[in-house]
Amino acid sequence: MQRLYEVLYVFAVILLSLFGVTNSFELSHIETDAEIIADRKRASNDNIRPGENDKKFWKDIGNSLLHQKLQEKRQYGVAKNVIFFIGDGMSITTLAASRIYMGQMNNRTGENEMLSFEEFPHTGLSKTYCVDSQVADSACSATAYLTGVKGNIETIGVSGTVSLRDCIASNEPENQVESSLRWAQRAGKRTGVVTNMRVTHATPAGAYANVAQRDWECDNDIARDQLLNDHKLCLENSQDIARQLIENDTGRNLNVIMGGGRSKFLPNTTVDNYNHLGQRRDNRDLIQEWLNKNRREGEHRAYVSDRKELKSLNTTQTDFLFGLFAESHMQYNLLANKTVEPTLVEMTEAAIEVLSKGDKGFYLFVEGGLIDWAHHDNLAHLALDETVMLSKAVRRATEMTSRDDTLIVVTSDHSHTMTLNGYPQRGSDILGHPRIAKLDKMPYSTLSYANGPSARPTDPATGQRYNLTNDNTSDPTYRFPSLVKLVWETHGGDDVGVFAVGPWSHLFVGNYEQNFIPHAISYAAQMGPNEHRVDASNQPSSASKDFTFFSIALLAFCSIVLHLSR
Repeated sequence: MQRLYEVLYVFAVILLSLFGVTNSFELSHIETDAEIIADRKRASNDNIRPGENDKKFWKDIGNSLLHQKLQEKRQYGVAKNVIFFIGDGMSITTLAASRIYMGQMNNRTGENEMLSFEEFPHTGLSKTYCVDSQVADSACSATAYLTGVKGNIETIGVSGTVSLRDCIASNEPENQVESSLRWAQRAGKRTGVVTNMRVTHATPAGAYANVAQRDWECDNDIARDQLLNDHKLCLENSQDIARQLIENDTGRNLNVIMGGGRSKFLPNTTVDNYNHLGQRRDNRDLIQEWLNKNRREGEHRAYVSDRKELKSLNTTQTDFLFGLFAESHMQYNLLANKTVEPTLVEMTEAAIEVLSKGDKGFYLFVEGGLIDWAHHDNLAHLALDETVMLSKAVRRATEMTSRDDTLIVVTSDHSHTMTLNGYPQRGSDILGHPRIAKLDKMPYSTLSYANGPSARPTDPATGQRYNLTNDNTSDPTYRFPSLVKLVWETHGGDDVGVFAVGPWSHLFVGNYEQNFIPHAISYAAQMGPNEHRVDASNQPSSASKDFTFFSIALLAFCSIVLHLSR
C-alpha cells in the first residue's frame, strides 16, 4: 500500500506541473524522517569539531583568511623554472571528493581539508571544449594547454585545419603547432616530461608530437587502424608518436622522459626484462637508438626500467634520463608493485634533481593520468587516491623549489561525469552509501556516474534498481553506480580548476579559454611567443612605486617653493 501511495504522489506532481499549478504545490527540502534527523545529530556530536557550533569559530576563520588575502602581494620577476602539473580528468567534483577521502584516511571528517595545490594563492577556471567537440578528449586539450592553439578532438599538436586521420595535412608545417616545451628549449632551459601513463599517450604526447590520430603511438597502431583509408600512405609519410619522441627536435632534446609504454619502443620480435613483447613492426629498438643519439663528450645518459634503478641513479651526474617502468600504463598507486614501479612523487623528485643542473632553469611537465583511467572504469576509489598522490607530488615540488623563481601551475585537461550527491551527514564515508531513497527504500552511494560500465538494468520482475546494500564500496576495484550503460565512461564538458603559485601566478585568475595557459606561462618565463613583449624582471615592486611617488611629490614641492621665492 505504501508503494502505491508513493507512486500516486509522484504522478500527482507530474500532473500538477503539466497543468501549470506547481506554484501551489512545493516540493520541500525539509527532512521529515525523525530517525534521519536523530542520526544527523548523533553524527554531529561525534564528528564535528566543538568550535564549529560557535559563531565566533566561523567569524575567526573568515577574518583570518581575509587578513591572509590582504597581505598577499602580486609577484613579478621572471619564472626561471616552470612546473606544470596535469591531473588528467580531475574535475571539481573529484577535488571535493578527494580532499574528503584524504582527510578520512587520517581519521578526520575530511570536508574542510585542502589538497596541496588548493592552498596556492591564485585560482581560475578554464574552458575545455575542442574546435569540433563540446566535450574534450586528452589530445585536443593537451594541444590547447601546451601549445596555445585549440584543435580537433583526437588530434595532437595540429590546428583545426587538420581533420582526424589526415596524415598528409598533419605533416604540413603551417598546420603544426609548437609545444611550450620547445619554447623552453629555445630559451636554453632543461625540459622534462613525467607521467604514469604511456609516455606516448595523448597527454604527454602533446609536449612533443604532431599527429592526426592520438592512437598512432607506434607504427603497428597505424597499420591496425580500421578507420584509416590508406595505411601505406600514412606509414610511409608520417612518424608514429614514439618515433617523434626519439627523432624530432622537441622529443630528442627532452632531458627527462619517465612513465610507461615500453612496448611502443621495442620490436615485436623482442621481449623485455619482464617477458613482454614489443609492438613495433619496423624492427627498430628506439630505446637503444635514444641511448646512442647525439652523444657529446662528457654527456651522461641513463635508461632505467624499475624503481630500484631509478632510486640508485646519481641524478646530479645525469644529463638525460629515460625511464620506462611498464609495458603499457603504470599501475594504480593502491595496486602497484612498489618494488618495480616508482610513485609519481618519486618520479617528480628525480626529474627536478636532473633538471636543476641548468643555469637557465627548467620546464617540467607532470601528468597524473590514472585519475582519468580510473574514472573511465567507474573506479571512484582509485580516482580519489590518484588525486591525493598528485597532491603529494605537487607538495614535493614546492618543497624542492622556491616560489621566488619557480612558477607552478596545476590544472586538469577535462572533467568526468562523477557526482557527489544526496544529503550525507558530516563525516559520512565518502566511499559509502549512507542515505536511503524514500521511494524504493534502498541505499544509494554518495559518489555515482552519469554513464559507464557499472550501470545495472532495472529488475524486470520487480521494477526495482540494483540494491547495493551489501556491496563493499571501500574495495579499490569496486565500480560505483552509473546511470547509462557504456563500455567506457565518458569525459565531462564542465570547466576545470587552475591553481598557480610563483612569479606572475596572478595571471591565472578568472575564467578563460584553456589555450590561454601556455601564453601566460610564456609571459611569466620570458620564453616563446611572449618572450620579448615585456621585461618582466624590471616590473616595479611596491617599494619602488612608493619611491617613485615620493620623488614626484618632492619634485613638485620644490617647484612650488622655487616659484614662490621668485
